[in-house]
Amino acid sequence: MDEKPTRRRRVEGGRQRRHVVRVTAEEEAQLRDLSARYRVSVPKLLVDSALSGGADAAVSNASVRAEVLTSLFAAQRQIAGIANNVNQLAKFANANGFVPGDAAAALDEARRTTMRISGLVDEIGASLR
Repeated sequence: MDEKPTRRRRVEGGRQRRHVVRVTAEEEAQLRDLSARYRVSVPKLLVDSALSGGADAAVSNASVRAEVLTSLFAAQRQIAGIANNVNQLAKFANANGFVPGDAAAALDEARRTTMRISGLVDEIGASLR
């Protein structure tokens, strides 16, 4: 999976200050490795590291985002399965004139998954503040 690093959010009026940091070839390699691992740009990694309590905190924040994304992808797959089940139930009901007994369980699963996704979205929102 060759994803582009995420950029820092835009701010009104732009960023007016710039800092130039010189690093050795070894430090550059380490920064690029870390930024690639956490899918962030090197400048974002440096700013987050400095402003969030050091590299450990920045790396921790990135790993939390990665875990949340993994959970969202899993929830997305689960919703696709639920949608397929609901379509099958609807097809059965249309063909036979009645709703099968397991329809309620499928709809309950859809509700639980929706609530799980809402929780994940809240978690992502909290991590961006």
